[in-house]
Amino acid sequence: MNIIITGRQIELTDAIKEKIESKLEKLDNYIDSNTDVKVTVSAKKDRQTIEVTIRTINGPVIRAEDTQEDLYSAVDLVYDKLKKQIRKYKKRLQDRKQDNKSIRFLDVAEDNVEDDADLNESLVIERRKKFSLKPMTEEEAVLQMDLVGHDFYMFRNTDTDEIAVVYKRNNGGYGIIEHD
Repeated sequence: MNIIITGRQIELTDAIKEKIESKLEKLDNYIDSNTDVKVTVSAKKDRQTIEVTIRTINGPVIRAEDTQEDLYSAVDLVYDKLKKQIRKYKKRLQDRKQDNKSIRFLDVAEDNVEDDADLNESLVIERRKKFSLKPMTEEEAVLQMDLVGHDFYMFRNTDTDEIAVVYKRNNGGYGIIEHD
């Protein structure tokens, strides 16, 4: 796996890089060696944040993030989250007998996980909604999202004439998801 580590508002020491790489390399049993793993480390005051995004080949994007006062603790927690997500995805693929080149299935010992019940859940779409998309600006979409009290809102962007989603970020700001 190709681990790419970048830092924002923090100087990445060799010790930090080694900790991140040694922890994430443990996922090598689950992830194909050609898979890109992007790691972003950032710091604000006394809080350290690590974000890890794994773009699997022909598969899902797996992402985990954690913020702690101690960066090393955050790395451990992100690793645990990633491992749980990968195992859950792997279990779903095996249950459906699908093939995925990014996730390895052979010779991987099943670890004991406290919440194995999560691994056996099947994906069920419980509700489906259809609605027409009103053309609006990004600012109007944010206002509309706040008015309906949701964390996200889908709209047709008047500037691009494309469908987009505006969402509330954990840090209190807003984000836009657009089609590539």
